[in-house]
Amino acid sequence: MSIDTPPITPQQYEVLHGGGAEAAEIAQQRRSRRRFLRRSMLAVWGLSATAAVAGALDMLYPNLAGQFGAALAVGKKADFPPATQLNEYAIGSKGVFYRQAAKTYIIHMGATTQFLLQEPLLASEIQYQSIVKDQDGTYWVALYQKCVHLGCTVPFRNDCNSFKCPCHGSHYNVDGEYLDGPAPRSLDRFALSFNGQDVVVDTGTLNSAVPHPDTTTRLINQPTVQCSAGG
Repeated sequence: MSIDTPPITPQQYEVLHGGGAEAAEIAQQRRSRRRFLRRSMLAVWGLSATAAVAGALDMLYPNLAGQFGAALAVGKKADFPPATQLNEYAIGSKGVFYRQAAKTYIIHMGATTQFLLQEPLLASEIQYQSIVKDQDGTYWVALYQKCVHLGCTVPFRNDCNSFKCPCHGSHYNVDGEYLDGPAPRSLDRFALSFNGQDVVVDTGTLNSAVPHPDTTTRLINQPTVQCSAGG
């Protein structure tokens, strides 16, 4: 017996085959019951499908609020004093700061930083390299901590005013530009923005397309101090 032919009593059978108003009433009841059962089954299937889709989306797009992979407030602007000259940059005190939660180096370049490019090429290259110019004329960039060669964490070296990978020697300027070594490009950068005085790093938005610089794209001079293998 299917849901389309609900059971009837012998008395109902006789009435149905005899015709009349009573037969019509019984037929209407049977149609109403069929509609109810169909709608109930469709509702169950719909709820099951919705639950399955919601579970899949939760696995593919987890809630990363406050975690790496989301936009993170890493401090106030005042927490990151800028540096202008290469020899002024010192990890944790001036110009370059590390934030573990965002796996990011915050670079803050002073408003009087001497760039190698002139406008309008300078503005275009700054935008391409995910460097943000603030209202006070200073420049900010959020560099991902991983060396783009094989993924080692690359430290900033105060002794040579630059980033030097301890694994295979890839070398990057303070603004993340490639200097030398086996790295295939400059350091990757996260999107950086401001929310009032808060510095926000979007660790879900990565610029991994900044190539080796040349004379038409290099932004700042290379350090004059040699970077030893150790340190």
